[in-house]
Amino acid sequence: MTRIPPRITTRFARIALATLALAAGTAGAASAPRPFTATYQVQQDGQTIGQATVTLTATGKDEYTYRNQTQGTGGLAALIGANSDETTRFRWRDDTPETVTYDYAMDSSFKRKHRHLRVDWASGQVTVDEGKGPIQYASAPGMVDRNTLPLALGLALRNGDKQVVLPVGVKQRVERQQYAVQATEHLTVPAGEFAAERVTRTDTGKPFDAWYVPAKFPVPVKLAQADGGNLTLLLESYHSP
Repeated sequence: MTRIPPRITTRFARIALATLALAAGTAGAASAPRPFTATYQVQQDGQTIGQATVTLTATGKDEYTYRNQTQGTGGLAALIGANSDETTRFRWRDDTPETVTYDYAMDSSFKRKHRHLRVDWASGQVTVDEGKGPIQYASAPGMVDRNTLPLALGLALRNGDKQVVLPVGVKQRVERQQYAVQATEHLTVPAGEFAAERVTRTDTGKPFDAWYVPAKFPVPVKLAQADGGNLTLLLESYHSP
């Protein structure tokens, strides 16, 4: 039997351990999101009142634009010409999205509302302006905004998390919002039939339920929330080039 010198055996062991460590690090790292376009049917009290188009586009190295455009097409929403546009620029950092700017505009025949949020990550300051003077507060690592919240939640679920805490920049502060997977439920939406994970917000009494299929989509196939008028969004189509 050929005897292998101990120094060679040790060298192979070090190489094997280094290879395993590299593989483990690669497997544990969260991949950046892929660009996509998703459309939703917007319902209120069971009546279809609009359509939402959600897009994610890459705008640079580890930089993205996430946009949600909603148009009123039925009921009172169509009658008053209610449309909204939410656009977030975020950076991909430490395997999570971080908001850089967020702009919200809602226009109808009798009301207009605008909000601009900007995060200066160098100084750690958030500035929010709705036209009545800026409000400032300290940012938090991994902070997102209300627009990118569903995406950030879906990306966390994709990585296997069942309980998620997200720092969300709202008007006057950062909220540490808590979410948890409650059950797997079968549901039918315009895009098809799915076995989806139902996620609820657990740190507030305001109803929020979202159904995700993390292996297929980073955004929910169904979303129901009280904030914003008891709206329900149902996935109609999803395309990722």
